Amino acid sequence: MPSAHHTVLIIVLAALAAGCAMNTGSVTSPLAGLNCIDDSLDCIGKRKATLNYFTSDPTRSWVRQRPISPHAYASGVRLFAFKKKKKELSCTELKLGRSEADAASKVLRGSAAKSLTPAQVSRGTILAAEVSRDLQREMSRRCKGKA
Repeated sequence: MPSAHHTVLIIVLAALAAGCAMNTGSVTSPLAGLNCIDDSLDCIGKRKATLNYFTSDPTRSWVRQRPISPHAYASGVRLFAFKKKKKELSCTELKLGRSEADAASKVLRGSAAKSLTPAQVSRGTILAAEVSRDLQREMSRRCKGKA
C-alpha cells in the first residue's frame, strides 16, 4: 500500500501529466503556469506550457530566477522542472534548486500564502521535500567538492 507521501505525489504527477495530454490554447505567457494553482483544464494547460518552457530552455535561465510568490511554489512547476532536469544541471544549479526546494515549505506556510488551501500547501511541501532529496542525491553522486 503506498504511503500518503507517494499518494500525494502520484496525484500531483497525474494532474501535471493530464495537462501534457491537452492543448488549451489559452496560454498568453510562458510563465502563466507559475501562478495558476487550481485544477481547471486551463490551469493544467498553463502549468504544462510553463514546464515545457523551462525544460526546453537551453540556457536554463529560470534556475537563477527565484519565485516571487507562494503560488509559484504551490503550482509545482519549478520543482518539477528541477526534478526533470536534475541530470543536466551543473553542481551550482543543483545547489540553487535544492536551496529553493528547501525554502518552499517555509514560504508555503507563511503569511503570504494564506490564499492557498491546506491541500495546496501540503502538496507543495511534500513535492518540495522530495525534490530536495532528489537534488541532494544527485549532488552527492557527482558534485563532491564542487558547486
